[in-house]
Amino acid sequence: QVDLVESGGGSVQAGGSLRLSCAVRGRPVGSYCMAWFRQALGKEREGVASIGHTGNTYYSDSVKGRFTISRDSGENILILEMNNLEPEDTAIYYCATPYTGVCTALPDPRLCYVGTHGTQVTVSA
Repeated sequence: QVDLVESGGGSVQAGGSLRLSCAVRGRPVGSYCMAWFRQALGKEREGVASIGHTGNTYYSDSVKGRFTISRDSGENILILEMNNLEPEDTAIYYCATPYTGVCTALPDPRLCYVGTHGTQVTVSA
């Protein structure tokens, strides 16, 4: 069983930064694909970033250059550094890992273990 618990969300003004963390149990983050998704109110869940088991990273066009995904294998956590935040980034952010453990792009959230609660990010103009 894979358990994913997100933390680090909050409220910031546009241009600000946040660092999200995801504590992972049941799967070593350094050996499997890990990803972040987000879901804004009234919208579908969308992929934000992923990091493959080889270390390759993938980003959605909307966050490329502003967000950085990384992992701490010692603590077994997944991290998302978010800079220059925009009001459009407001959403609940979820940590995920594909059932297969492998990804070559942003994975399909329907084929992933996904954190249950997520963490809310609110960016004001």
